[in-house]
Amino acid sequence: MTTEFNLSTVFATVADAVPDQEAVVWRDRRLTYAQMDARITGVANYLAAHELGRHTGRADLAGHEIGQDTVGLYLRNGNEYPEAMIGAYRAGAIAFNINYQYVEEELIYLLNDAGATAIVFHSEFAPRVASILDDVPTVRLLIQVADESGNALLPGAVEYESVVTTPADVELPDALGEDAFLLYTGGTTGMPKGVIWRQHDVYVAAMGGRPFGSPDPFTSYEQIAEACRSAGGGIRLLMTAPFMHGAAQWSTFHMFTGGGKVVLPDNVTSMDAPGWLQITEREGVMSIPVVGDAMARPLIDEIERGGYDLSGLAAISNGGAPISPGVRHRLHEALPNILILDAVGSSETGIQMNHYSAAGAEAETAVFNPEPDTTVVDEQHSRALRPGEGGGWLARSGLVPLGYLGDAAKTARTFPVIGGVRYSVPGDRAELLEDGRIRLLGRDAVTINSGGEKIFAEEVERALTAHPDITDVIVAGRPSERWGSEVVAIVALREGSTVTDEDLIAEAGRHVARYKLPKAIIRRPSIARSPSGKADYRWAKQQVAGE
Repeated sequence: MTTEFNLSTVFATVADAVPDQEAVVWRDRRLTYAQMDARITGVANYLAAHELGRHTGRADLAGHEIGQDTVGLYLRNGNEYPEAMIGAYRAGAIAFNINYQYVEEELIYLLNDAGATAIVFHSEFAPRVASILDDVPTVRLLIQVADESGNALLPGAVEYESVVTTPADVELPDALGEDAFLLYTGGTTGMPKGVIWRQHDVYVAAMGGRPFGSPDPFTSYEQIAEACRSAGGGIRLLMTAPFMHGAAQWSTFHMFTGGGKVVLPDNVTSMDAPGWLQITEREGVMSIPVVGDAMARPLIDEIERGGYDLSGLAAISNGGAPISPGVRHRLHEALPNILILDAVGSSETGIQMNHYSAAGAEAETAVFNPEPDTTVVDEQHSRALRPGEGGGWLARSGLVPLGYLGDAAKTARTFPVIGGVRYSVPGDRAELLEDGRIRLLGRDAVTINSGGEKIFAEEVERALTAHPDITDVIVAGRPSERWGSEVVAIVALREGSTVTDEDLIAEAGRHVARYKLPKAIIRRPSIARSPSGKADYRWAKQQVAGE
């Protein structure tokens, strides 16, 4: 019988196998797996004592429905985030991510959409939480995490540190593989949507449920335990992205599954390249995740300044945005022994494709090796394409989400049944090449239809970043009498640059067809991005509309 994994039991299994190994290191905190597991159980006991948990079994629910109470995590990075997340699962409830950049209106929408029963939040956000509670009637538990803000405990709230020692006054339910994992999309192209996965499915598809290098999942909890013991705690990751983004949660559980150490930067409010590298050196970090040039460029700038022993660094993993060829080359020049791993995935698919680059063997830009269950389906969602048949929609079959919370219609559109097989087709355009590799073109939601031609914003962005004076770029369309819509590039340039618009467009013209070139360049001191580094296309449209 195949084991159905759940995230609470995965962590408990690792804690039993390697109790004294460090799980999370942050500032002066060094928590072992045993210590963290005890704190997780305390959170679960508190939630269960207040009757949060599972109310309806999965068999009685449609794909867009959940039968568990929901706990919003309104937190910056810290050990409290994974503790509260796993603690909710252990109580039979569901944790979900809250973007800490949201204003009141966005928070009200998100919390009501999720039907939030509880919120775990940093004191920094207490005034905002207080201002919206009257508009979110489902919330009945407030758990406040102390921080440097000095904000007082909200009326009715409890201190997080008192929660983690809650005794077992009620029996915790059995954790199930069918329990939900709820992840809200970033909302950079529209309103955020709650993606519902079964925990077993998301664990295997994206969160470490397969042994490294194997296409097959673990077969038992004992196999996970043995893998942890064999690894000896040698895997160390610097978690640079906010836990509120799915990729950070996924990477963290990869580390937990192997009994590895998740190291958090001291600065949790902004990127601090010197701080990252100091911690990498001190903790012997092996892998640093980045999101495209927005993170990779300042990182390599600091590496090139020198003064760091990075001999233990083995890999830089990238996802969410491309690393331009120039930045990739600089990384390999400075660190010739590292691998750069580029991965493609989404909230709706898990990890779908990847490629590796090494010094002297750099991967082709935007061309990836797909996982066995990743393919391209045709325009009409009627069949999967064969190698060499060209373009369509990037898709995944097999372990895919159940649906979007509260939205049956969008669930049916995004997760169609094609030839008797259920797929996830969230909206990325791609080409299936003759050799079976896949060229990623870009998200359809930010495609620009200009003069009857479809132009992918990400493709133009990649072309522009080839110019060394560009530190960041985002591309959007704006109305045009002649073209219907025209391409506009918003660029941030290195300090002191005197490059002309014509020079920038000429460089892009070496990489993409003439009809894809920007009709205008807008210069800004910086480009708006989410805390994880993903491009904010709503902001970009506002910028081009105002010009």
